[in-house]
Amino acid sequence: MFDGAWDRLRKLFGPRAGGAAGAPRAHRETRQHNLFEAAAVYVSACAEDDERRIEEAAGWVSPEALSFGVNELACRAVIALARERGESPQSVARTLLGLPAA
Repeated sequence: MFDGAWDRLRKLFGPRAGGAAGAPRAHRETRQHNLFEAAAVYVSACAEDDERRIEEAAGWVSPEALSFGVNELACRAVIALARERGESPQSVARTLLGLPAA
């Protein structure tokens, strides 16, 4: 489930073809998207392996803003799952990543 997500993040935050790292994207939508909307679409597209939506959401905000939004979404998701399961956030995060209990 998470195997391709790290590769996509490396590709997203690495140098862009045809320009320097951090260069503005060639085309952006005219509608402004906030970083949380971009993160929600990006993460759900990654989960569904929808490359078109991944690229679309990645273009809505800066890579730094997207990273912040994805981090915030991950934190909120782990907290929600931990509460639902009656477990610690650390335990839930390790389980989701397939890591042994600490």
